[in-house]
Amino acid sequence: MSFSHKLEKLFKQSLPAPFTIAVILTFITFSLALLITNSDNQSSNFINILTYWEKGIWNPDLLVFAMQMMLMLVLGHTLALTKPIHYLITKATLQCTNTPKAAAIVTFFTIIVSLFNWGLGLIFGAIFARKVGEHFSKEGKIINYPLIGAAGYSGLMVWHGGISGSAPIKIAEAGHFLENKIGVISQGETIFSLMNISVSLCLIIILPILMYWIGKINPGKIIKLKLKDESRTLKIEGAEHLDHSKILAYLFGGMIISISIYNFIFQSNYMSFSFLTPNYINLLLLGLTIIMHKSFYNFLNAVDKAISGASGILIQFPIYFGIMGIMNHSGMVDIMSEIFVSISNKTTLPVFTFISGAIVNIFVPSGGGQWAVQGPIIVEAAIKLGVEIPKNIMALAYGDQLTNMLQPFWALPLLGITKLKAREIIPYTLVIMCAGIIIFVSALMIF
Repeated sequence: MSFSHKLEKLFKQSLPAPFTIAVILTFITFSLALLITNSDNQSSNFINILTYWEKGIWNPDLLVFAMQMMLMLVLGHTLALTKPIHYLITKATLQCTNTPKAAAIVTFFTIIVSLFNWGLGLIFGAIFARKVGEHFSKEGKIINYPLIGAAGYSGLMVWHGGISGSAPIKIAEAGHFLENKIGVISQGETIFSLMNISVSLCLIIILPILMYWIGKINPGKIIKLKLKDESRTLKIEGAEHLDHSKILAYLFGGMIISISIYNFIFQSNYMSFSFLTPNYINLLLLGLTIIMHKSFYNFLNAVDKAISGASGILIQFPIYFGIMGIMNHSGMVDIMSEIFVSISNKTTLPVFTFISGAIVNIFVPSGGGQWAVQGPIIVEAAIKLGVEIPKNIMALAYGDQLTNMLQPFWALPLLGITKLKAREIIPYTLVIMCAGIIIFVSALMIF
């Protein structure tokens, strides 16, 4: 635990808020662009780079991407707050009779849910971990609560390889910002490729077993958690009945689901999974959340709770887009891709991409923001070395999700719900990270 405490202290002392990091990276990128861009008139060069930055910020395609990622997080979080999900968690909690079993069950279901939607998986895992803790506290049984909290966070280890992963889902959509270089690549070539299916199966099997083993050797202690009182009475008057109407919610939600089903049946190629675009997933999530909340009132209350988690995407993504604008227009993308090419070959490039993705994620703790910054570089390098584009993109995705187990930024909602501290879960998330390194690197070398 002393190591995890030192690690947490190191992060606090070394890394400011993610927005501040984004601004610092902007200054660094700006300075590098000034150095590498040849110009007799430095004043004119300065203005040109500022213009590149501004164009990047207001790139309409990237702003649409930011909105799509915000909706994916908020709607996933909102779905996790529905009564059907709460019912499933309650039922699953009853199967958690001891620490090893609880750790394995929470890890397994959190991974499964996170492969569908990362926002849903993040909050699902947090609520599940909390409910397990409350259950053991009420029963007076010993439990390794930090281990259960780490199990609830395990979904962030797999999310970028799931159907809501930022990079794979964006390149599956017509009009994405790299379409002129790589075209549209469906999830059939990325998420549902043999390599990623193999990786996902390994994670689904190995991580719960690993957490079960840790629970066996360190079962924990008796804890005391205050049970949450969520009961409340409402006085509904006049037109407010419409806000609470199940009929309206079912009609509107049903209409949205009907459109989603129609698009799936008549507007898509099932085998290529071309229908799985950000817009399709968000539309489906919107319909499901409204129906499962049973009223607009419940739905909007849940959205209010969920929306704060999207503030980072709202304000940080445009800063990353500005960085990408400088890199694209100043020639930095070509220079950095040349560096990758010079130290790599067709076999090792995906591994170097994986390592770079893992490192960059520590400073840019957002898959979408990271894709905006690194995407052009890794695509250019892959083209020059003749590496399969989908494989190199998945290498970036694996690196990004790997160091979520080290960088506690996305753990903040879980820590708030479980009342755990980062240093308590880090020893266990680091074990998960080590297992991930073996799985990801092995897959990149084999396939």
